[in-house]
This record gives sequence, C-alpha cells and structure tokens, in this order.
Amino acid sequence: MSNENSDHLYNNHLLHRLHDIQQQLHHIPKQSITDLAEELKLPVSQIEAAIDFYAFFHRSARGRFDIMFSNCTSCGDMTMMQYLCDQLSVMPGETRADGAVSISDASCIGMCDQGPALLINGRTITQLSNQRLDLIAEYIQDSTPLEQWPVEWFEVHDNVRKNGLLLSAPFEPGSGLLAAIKQGAESMLASIDDSGLRGRGGAGFSTGMKWKFCREAVGDAHYVVCNADEGEPGTFKDRILLTSHAHSVFEGMTICGYLIGAQKGYLYLRAEYRYMLPVLQAVLTNRQESNLLGTKILAQQDFNFDIEIIIGAGAYICGEESSLIESMEQKRGVPRVRPPFPVTCGYLGQPTVVNNVETLAAAAHIAVHGSDWFNAHGSDKSAGSKILSISGDCLNPGAYEYAFGVSIQQILDDCGAEDVQAIQVSGPSGTLIGPDEFERKLGFEDLATGGSFMIFGKDCDLLKVIQNFAHFFAHESCGFCTPCRVGTTLLRNGLDKICKGCGTQYDVDEMRRMAALVKRRSHCGLGQTAPNPILDALERFPELFNAKLVHSDYEPHFDLDAALEEARQLTKRDDAEAHL
Repeated sequence: MSNENSDHLYNNHLLHRLHDIQQQLHHIPKQSITDLAEELKLPVSQIEAAIDFYAFFHRSARGRFDIMFSNCTSCGDMTMMQYLCDQLSVMPGETRADGAVSISDASCIGMCDQGPALLINGRTITQLSNQRLDLIAEYIQDSTPLEQWPVEWFEVHDNVRKNGLLLSAPFEPGSGLLAAIKQGAESMLASIDDSGLRGRGGAGFSTGMKWKFCREAVGDAHYVVCNADEGEPGTFKDRILLTSHAHSVFEGMTICGYLIGAQKGYLYLRAEYRYMLPVLQAVLTNRQESNLLGTKILAQQDFNFDIEIIIGAGAYICGEESSLIESMEQKRGVPRVRPPFPVTCGYLGQPTVVNNVETLAAAAHIAVHGSDWFNAHGSDKSAGSKILSISGDCLNPGAYEYAFGVSIQQILDDCGAEDVQAIQVSGPSGTLIGPDEFERKLGFEDLATGGSFMIFGKDCDLLKVIQNFAHFFAHESCGFCTPCRVGTTLLRNGLDKICKGCGTQYDVDEMRRMAALVKRRSHCGLGQTAPNPILDALERFPELFNAKLVHSDYEPHFDLDAALEEARQLTKRDDAEAHL
C-alpha cells in the first residue's frame, strides 16, 4: 500500500474527515457539514446521522483539552474524574465557560491492565493517580500543549505475562505467504479448515468454512476485513497483537485474500487505538517495500492485494460484523438484517470475510507450521490456544495465552488472584461465574470467551459491577430495535432502583421477565447478550439482590419530590408550595 493511496483513503473517508474537523474546531459546525456533503458527494442527512451516532463526534463545542475518563470497572475510576473536575472547576459532561477544558466519561478504552486511564484529545494516559491528575490540571491551566507533557504518560505497555502458541512463536514476514503459494490455494484452505481454527472474537465460527463460503460466493470483488474494534469491556489482547505482532495479522489478511480471490483488505481500528496508526502504517509500508503487499506479490502474476486502515469513532456496536461494514460504508453502525451474511453480501454488497485480529494472526502461523501443529494443542472440540485479557482483582493483570482446556482455577493461580468472589468471562456479554465453577475449562464446549477475563475479589461490590454493565449496554444500544432500545433502559432503571434500596421482589421479577424478552427478541447480539450479567447474577448470586430489597409490595421507581429539587434550585424556592 503506497503512502499516497493510504492518504487518499484517510482524507476521503467520512469518519476520518469528521475526526479532523472535530480536532481542529472542537466540534462539527453546520457549515462544515454542508461543505463536507458537497465535497464527498454524500447527503447532508447521512453526515448528520453519523455525527449523532458516534460518541466521539459533537455538534456543540468541546474544550481545547477534551478529556474522557474510562468508566470501565477495570480501567476506570469515576472518583478520579470528579477529582479532576473539582481541580479544574468544570462540571462532568460540560465544557468550561472559557472553552479550555471539557471532562466526561467513555466506555472501556482498552487499558484494563494499566488503569485507571483516560483519553485527552484522543490520546491515552494510563496509570492515573491523584498526583498525576494534579499535574494534568496544572498543564491545562497553563495551556501547555500535549507535546510538552511527559512522554512516559502516553506509553502503553503490552504486559504479556504468559506466552503461548502464538505469542511465543517467532514469525518471519512473508513466511506464511510463501507457504500458501507453495501449497496452493485449495490445499492451504483445506489446511486452515483441518486446523480446527474457529473465530477468536467470541462467536467461534469455523474459519476455514467461512473462507470457503466466501471463496465460492459470486461477486464483482471479494474483500477481507480485520475486525479490530475491540470494544468489549475488559478486553485488550488485540491491542497487544496489533502493537507487537502486526506482521502476522496483516499476513493473515493477505493469505485470506489469496485464498478467497480478494484484492483489497481493510483493518477497522477502534477510535481508542488511534495512537497505533503511525506504527501500523509503517508496518504496511514495510510490507509494501518487501513485495508482501501491492501488485504481483512475491512474483505471482495474478496475486495483487492491498490493505487500508479505517478508524472508528466510538461505537461498541461496530464490533458486530454487519455494523462494522455499515460504518466502513460511511454510515451509522446499525446491524443489518441477516441473511444475507457478509460472506455472500458484505462490504459494498460483495462477498466479504470479517475476522478478528487474533483469528488472522493464528491463520498466518498455521500457514507456516501446518494444521497438525495447531490442533495438537487445546481440547477435543477447541483447537489451539486463546489469548486472555486478565484484569481486576489480581496481582498481575495482563495478557496470558493458554491452550484451550485449561481450568479457570489454574488461570487464577497464575495471575495471583486470591479470595475471588466472581469472574466475568468474555466481558459483560459473556458469563458470570462464582467459586463453585472455577474448575470449569476454557473452551467452546464449556466456557467460550472472546478474551476478556475480569476478576472480582471478596471486597468488591458485585451488584455495583452489574449495575455498571447495565448502564454500558443501555448507553451502547444503537436504538434500531425496540426490545433493545427500550429494554436495556428499563433493565438499567430497574437495577438502579434496587441498588438504591428502593426495590421489591416485584421489581426483581419484572426485571427477570424483561431480561428474557430483551434476550429473545433483540435484533442483534448486543441486545441478545445485554441481559446476561443480570440473569447470571440472579441465578448465581441472588443474595446480592435480596440484601437490597425493601419489604413492601410496591415502591415507586423514583422519588417525585426529590426529582423537583432542580426546579426548586432554579426558582430559588423552598416554601411549602414548592414541595409535594
């Protein structure tokens, strides 16, 4: 991929242009929308819909220093956000009157092994402390440019604690492609299938079967998409693969392109990982110069393949493959109705393979070492290894790679977790388990995971964690379907009521019924998995809810008199008539 072609895509993709305007003007004004519509030949309505959909775009001005604290249970700390707000005299969610600073929160930013963390003007600062926040406040008050802030604040570490099949295996760029060319497309595709490699993003679909379906699909063009929109709270393993193993990821994409007849691939990178862009572009340039990308790759006359990077703008839903494709097409990331599936009708209506970062890296290693090498590791129904993002109440958070079949207790022992109350496996959309299940095994036949492994100790307020997850899903719902749009909000409100100590058994029963409805009737995976933390907690930790219930048949969802407090403050009234 030439730098010229890369710049062309970056400069002409709607999400990238909106980001540039946001960075320059601190918001996206009406005139910029009109100008952009004319320049990109897009309807104004499409651009406005995108601005309103993605969390990192704003119509009203943000501060010159725009700060977003992660509100994740692993890499967030809302008390720290309030502390900095107090230091800088700014209200959460607002921009200070002088336009210098705005402070708000954001969903998990993928720094769960080195939190608390925040984003400032899109750049990551990890390992926050009150002392560091004091210095941040000073720099902002003095209008010190970010380029003059301590460089080490912006460093993001890999924190690989345990190497396994993929993380320890050396990878020579081009070795997988040479093996694929030597073996031939048909034979290499069979090798990927024989390896037993399944999607590492969570769904676990057969990689070889997906590639075969796409190869056989009729279309004017075929595409390869790497899903690097790693938005599940508690997940950061793709961040490490992209940082230190990008060659294997890009090679996996290129091998896929060779096998399915694609000439173009895209890496869709989450906005929170924008800081990686220069490094990733440098790797792509290196591969271009080494004839591992571009035309006539490795002297093969009919083997042409390029990779471009598209960066998202803050939308968890875009981790769902059809939502991601919609976003690539410069639209709101609303999940498509399926079928048809992307392998037959994906990007631009053409056959498209969408795979997770880890899946593509694994495919590159399989091409080099063979299917037997891969499926010699793991369990009967789960071949190979899994990279886990371990965070929470343990001595050594970070990335750990295990062969499938390892027990949960072994993982806890390795990361130094003691007195564990619960584990959230595969993030909020996954499974919550207690100590009586720690002998279960990691694998598709038992506990499948996309990679997130969040540990909660005995002193953790687990109900507060579940409440955080409920707020996350309500916030991240795309709003397309009523069961999810309304249902996640009702689940959030019901849990808030219980956490305040105002809930009854009736509320618990209603929440259980609502959770079942949302799970069964939602359009896509977000809504279908959003009730999981609540349902798992009700099943495995019912005492958490019982301890909060009041012993009356009915309690209103909110205190109406208290809700009028804001009006009393605005009108400066506190007489009897201003109260119920």
